[in-house]
Amino acid sequence: MSDQAKDERTPDEAAAAEAQAEKIEGSIEGDYEALVRLLKENEELKDRALRAAAEMENLRRRTARDVQDARTYSAANFARDMLSVSDNLRRAIEAVTDEAKAAGGAGLASLIEGVEVTERSMLSALERHGVRKLDPLGEKFDPNFHQAMFEVPSPDVVANTVVHVAQSGYTIGDRVLRPAMVGIAKGGPKHVSEAPAEPGPVNEQAEKDA
Repeated sequence: MSDQAKDERTPDEAAAAEAQAEKIEGSIEGDYEALVRLLKENEELKDRALRAAAEMENLRRRTARDVQDARTYSAANFARDMLSVSDNLRRAIEAVTDEAKAAGGAGLASLIEGVEVTERSMLSALERHGVRKLDPLGEKFDPNFHQAMFEVPSPDVVANTVVHVAQSGYTIGDRVLRPAMVGIAKGGPKHVSEAPAEPGPVNEQAEKDA
């Protein structure tokens, strides 16, 4: 609208036009504030949704892990109790000397064979439930799976090698059910990983720079 048209308006018309302009301006400002508020609320809702989704995923993973652990380790207590039975079977077998076997005849031989079959059957049943026997003879001592009971002076054997198994160990899943009781070699050469690092070749350029 031209300046001349503005001047020709009556005071009431001018006031009404000004009021209308202020109303429009206020409406625009209100709409902008509402838009900003809605955008902020949208971001908050999106953040909450992402957090909720992350929490649900973590819960799903924990539940799946707990279910898997329950399946794997549910027999742990029972298996641990059965180890003493397996130990007694092994002691019974080892208690019979070769002389006694020879003098005992077919009856004693059948009895020993029956005990051996029972032992193998028990170990197979435990293995089906995830229990594995540890027989670390000749292996490097591992404190995670073995318990050292004594040391054996063995200058020709690599130090910390298991040279005697006093009692077999067992694991269930990736956990130790019972560590193997072992004797380890002492006084021999160290394992390669335990040996001190050999000095490398002389760097002549580095010596010149120094």
